[in-house]
Amino acid sequence: MDSHLAIRARGITKCFGEVVALDGVDLDVARGRIHGLAGPNGAGKTTLLGLLLGLAVADSGRLEILGTPTGRAFEDPGGVSGFVDAPGLYPSLTARQNLAALAALRGDDPRSAGIDDALEQVGLTDVADDRTRGFSLGMRQRLGLAAALLAKPRLLVLDEPANGLDPAGKRHVHGVLTRLAGEGTAVVLSSHRMDDLEALCSEVTILATGRVVFSGPLGELAAGNRELAYRLITSDPARARRLAAAAPGIRLAGDTAGRQGGDVLVVHALVPALDALVAGLVHAGIALRELAPLVSPLEAAFLALTEPPAATATGSRQTDVRQQHTDARRRQPDVRRQQTDVRRQSADTARQQSDVRQPSTDTRRQRTDARQQEAGK
Repeated sequence: MDSHLAIRARGITKCFGEVVALDGVDLDVARGRIHGLAGPNGAGKTTLLGLLLGLAVADSGRLEILGTPTGRAFEDPGGVSGFVDAPGLYPSLTARQNLAALAALRGDDPRSAGIDDALEQVGLTDVADDRTRGFSLGMRQRLGLAAALLAKPRLLVLDEPANGLDPAGKRHVHGVLTRLAGEGTAVVLSSHRMDDLEALCSEVTILATGRVVFSGPLGELAAGNRELAYRLITSDPARARRLAAAAPGIRLAGDTAGRQGGDVLVVHALVPALDALVAGLVHAGIALRELAPLVSPLEAAFLALTEPPAATATGSRQTDVRQQHTDARRRQPDVRRQQTDVRRQSADTARQQSDVRQPSTDTRRQRTDARQQEAGK
């Protein structure tokens, strides 16, 4: 394993029954980097994070954590910490007591485990002696991060650490993660928020249906040749609209007056065409007061990589419905055959019962004949 890599995964596959959660996943995470993990719900993000934390093992492939290969039985190389889904806390204990219990379970002396420092880093000093039963989601996430810090991790794995954070909590968490990366710790975090990934990560891996659809620097992902929608506010909206309509490579959005306001111009363009439009507006004496993408380049790239085309999705659903109807029609003859078989079995049973009654009838007739003979005598 390369010495600068904290994680090296090749061909990782993980199944749960017939469900393929991860399908041939490759992943490289360098030390001292914050690596984002994104994907739709069910893409396999939590499963992959669980493998990195040793909560499960892959069915096939090769995974090395901090230079240590992991096999069927995970061997903790030390220095790995984090949480998936949500941090596990004792609700009846205070924040400080939760961290002390965790330190004791790890075999550390709570008095020298750095509990107060961890609480300060995540901004929970003021509620350190409050029971966690009353903590908000964001406070529990921050306490989970504090718990991970006690291990002094060389690899930190976090599942949706920004969930429920207010602006102050987000500032604390971002500050901690940035500092850890600066000190050489590798950080892997999942998030559905593209703004968090853009603010924190230098690299990102995007999963879709258990497969990697992109892995690399954020700049490479966002710089793809994709047409984006931009909103422009100018000093002369009417003239700006006319210039935009005549500019090559620019498509005007539909009527956006009701949604964006009459002074807002929304255009679809590649970056070179947009640059030319801006230069044209300035040359015409029109001041540009605001220019911003309606959707961030990273989010646009994410959607393009993970969402199937609408027509394809609709066609797929229609095909599924037709297939269900076909299957139902195919099952109908089977049902009718089963009903016929049941009726035949009933008839056979009736015949058998008739055959059982027949000997009894014959016996009664024989007895009657015998009595008549005796009477004749």
